[in-house]
Amino acid sequence: MSQNYTYQTSVGFKIHITTFGNSNLENGNCLIFVHGFKGFKDWGFGPYLAEYFAQKKYFIITFNFSHNGIGENFTEFTELEKFAQNTYTREVNELNQIISAYKNGFFGKVNWKNKLGIVGHSRGGAISIIESSKNINVNALAVWASISNFDRFTVKQKEEWKSRGFLEILNMRTKQKMKLNITLNEDFEKNSELLNIENALEKFHKPFLIIHGDQDLAVPVKEANLLYEFSDKKYTQLEIIHGTGHTFDVKHPFEGSTKAFDTVIEKTLQFFNSSFSEN
Repeated sequence: MSQNYTYQTSVGFKIHITTFGNSNLENGNCLIFVHGFKGFKDWGFGPYLAEYFAQKKYFIITFNFSHNGIGENFTEFTELEKFAQNTYTREVNELNQIISAYKNGFFGKVNWKNKLGIVGHSRGGAISIIESSKNINVNALAVWASISNFDRFTVKQKEEWKSRGFLEILNMRTKQKMKLNITLNEDFEKNSELLNIENALEKFHKPFLIIHGDQDLAVPVKEANLLYEFSDKKYTQLEIIHGTGHTFDVKHPFEGSTKAFDTVIEKTLQFFNSSFSEN
């Protein structure tokens, strides 16, 4: 069973949320899934992973960032103007608000003993690292195919960006040309210290799981190794899944799970079960 909510951010934007396992809310631990760039809560494995963890007695929160390009149609990019205006710090702030909403009873009564874990995919992994490093409510963190830095554009791209005021990227799945306004790069330059993943992980001394496919063409596996280098080894577990890529062979629209993705969610379940039982 799932339930939909609409949450209004502190600056008045709308976030669509779907929760799973609501019967687990009061007495179960919580996991929040954070989607990545050009991702959304209902992409491919989103509902599947949520139902999987809900069946394991977790309360699951999935949501769309307010400016991820997805509006009232949960599976199509219909808000490209908002997508163009998105920033990294906006996403960090919105994840903070989702955590606060959970803790403050937005979804219903929560037991103070319940633990909270974050699962972030791709850029969502990096957003999760930044927020988790400074949020005392996060007890454990897992990232899948996560980027290791936000500075991902070439000098030539940045020159074009500053000249035109925007960059255009092609969504290979939908064939849409999606703009990124220069405000995204300005946000990074202005907040480079806050958005420094290495510094964030130096401050994070809680259970941390890194999972990455060794055939990832979007985010090379070397970035997983960098995250491991940055992290506190006492708390960190690195899992490289061989023969799989950025989405662990899962497609959108969802055609079913894969051997690689089954491995990912099983290892993630073991990680959170173990982490929460020790805390």
